[in-house]
Amino acid sequence: MIMQEMEAEKYCFAELRISIYGKSMQEWHKLAEWFKFHKIFSHQIRWMIQIPRLYSVYKKNNIIKNFQEMIDNIFRPIFEVTVDPSVDPELYALLFQIVGFDTVDDESVYEVLHLKHLALSPSQWNEDENPIYAYWIYYIYANLYSLNSLRAMRGLNTFSFRPHCGESGNVDHLATGFLVADGINHGIRLDHNPVLQYLYYLEQIGIAVSPLSNNKLFLQYQRNPFPKFFSRGLNVSLSTDDPLMIHITKEPLLEEYAVATQVWNFSTVDLCEIARNSVRQSSFEEILKKHWIGQNYDSKELDANGRKD
Repeated sequence: MIMQEMEAEKYCFAELRISIYGKSMQEWHKLAEWFKFHKIFSHQIRWMIQIPRLYSVYKKNNIIKNFQEMIDNIFRPIFEVTVDPSVDPELYALLFQIVGFDTVDDESVYEVLHLKHLALSPSQWNEDENPIYAYWIYYIYANLYSLNSLRAMRGLNTFSFRPHCGESGNVDHLATGFLVADGINHGIRLDHNPVLQYLYYLEQIGIAVSPLSNNKLFLQYQRNPFPKFFSRGLNVSLSTDDPLMIHITKEPLLEEYAVATQVWNFSTVDLCEIARNSVRQSSFEEILKKHWIGQNYDSKELDANGRKD
């Protein structure tokens, strides 16, 4: 129904998210079969894979033995089908609809850092607790970087890395995001660190902010730093987060724009620039971006590994 409505409107495009949990290597195959059976394809939609940081839950329930097993469950099937499409033709086809990866969790959960943990490889991480944010993000990034290199060599599409980062919790999450991410979701904790904020500005790393979601979970709407980020020239856009929970109409993104316009007095020119930023941050094909916002739009070229120069 949502896809049909978007196609009828013609000018509405979205990147929707669906989860891969890392509990089993069969998850990818089941997802691909589900996509094929229900014919979930639309010119207006691309898909992001979100990875919930639930290692501790699976470990305590003896679903996995260590962190390496979870990483293998997430990445080995897509490495294998990249090398040999006949291993899983449905998954091979599905990967052309996927444009990026995200990680999601409650960043406000307190993390205990033991220096000995930093020396552990994923196969050695058999602790019951979650790896710290930086450890987790690094290994997702490292596997994604290798996967993108392999797929680029074979002339296949690659994937961006845009994790949830800086909605709450320690500001070092944002430092980690700066080092490895193509863009981040939320990022409102940048308001507490001018140096990192300036680095994000210099590199124009995309920051997709969801003020209505932030308002419900962590930060009152009028205290959200979005207008400050925008006026300083950071690459910020408005986005939705859990629209079935947060929003009350069939147009959740329109709600974000409408409320922001009323509360922060954005002009129509401001709204156009915010919408332009959303196109720049997205992982839609380059030809579509040029069609939407012009041949000479400000975009950093991607190298063969899907990373920005």
